[in-house]
Amino acid sequence: MGKPVKIAINGLGRIGRTILRQVLETPGGGGVEIVHLNDIAAPVLCAYLLKFDSVFGVMARDVRAEGGCLLIDDLSIPFSHSPDLATVDLRGVDVLLECTGKAKTPDVAKRGLDRGARSVLVSGPSPAADVTVVIGANDGALGAARIVSNASCTTNALAPLLRLVDDAWGLERAHMTTIHCYTGSQPTIDAPRGDFARSRAAALSMVPTTTSAERQLDLVVPDLAARISGAAVRVPTASVSAVDLVAQVRDAPDGDPVRAVHDLVAGSEVVGITDFPNVSSDLRGRPESLVIAASETRMIGQGQVRIFGWYDNEWGFSARMLDMARRMAARHDPMIC
Repeated sequence: MGKPVKIAINGLGRIGRTILRQVLETPGGGGVEIVHLNDIAAPVLCAYLLKFDSVFGVMARDVRAEGGCLLIDDLSIPFSHSPDLATVDLRGVDVLLECTGKAKTPDVAKRGLDRGARSVLVSGPSPAADVTVVIGANDGALGAARIVSNASCTTNALAPLLRLVDDAWGLERAHMTTIHCYTGSQPTIDAPRGDFARSRAAALSMVPTTTSAERQLDLVVPDLAARISGAAVRVPTASVSAVDLVAQVRDAPDGDPVRAVHDLVAGSEVVGITDFPNVSSDLRGRPESLVIAASETRMIGQGQVRIFGWYDNEWGFSARMLDMARRMAARHDPMIC
């Protein structure tokens, strides 16, 4: 067993807390050691929200804030309360997970580097990142970049699927619709937002809108992006989303479409498959970037394929954040597991 990756988390929102929860629930932390937490919310509130989670349930551990630390059973993690990391010492941190959603400019994105972290991984699209990398789509783009964007949850679900389809069948063109659970960007009651439709109460209506994944494809799979269009429908569920892809391919597989889609994803590191007639809540807590619903696959006419897949937009995305952090840290130290 190699050395653990030393990680700090800036921002304990949905993704920050889910990452922390995954590390705590994985034997040995999955080769990760959380060495620092930072959030602008009161530590006692962060402890409460980690312990009691409306999506993932109550954590079966004692969680409390005390003496500048978050205490989880007998584990003590230093906790700071800084809006800009200016007073936070990050020396010795392999990767800072920037989970505030505010790393849109170079000065904000590089704050972790300025405070001593070796690298910064942003939990979402960031124009200030050196590179945007999605595991299973453009892994080789990581290189020596010190500020990396992990793209969006939908990009992580879609881009690896597009790469698989293109490699196996030759992707000519496609349209993707993401059926996405509501998020914190939507109001719980009708309230003004920049987008008229997104100004409506999130839990009461299906809301047609755009998806950042369509724009992110230019960064992640530029060789395929011009062939893809995309849209989104936000739906009144709290977790787990879906991708519905209809593609025209050059070499459509013959025979049973279920067998064909099993063959398509065989060996993929991040795309899974299910043969059960699942509904969205069945996929809560799945770590894959996308889980194909095999029985929903259709081969239509001359080379048209329909593929439907589920993704836990919080748990699966957080799993990729940890995977990417391990890869980033391993560049600095070959002894890291």
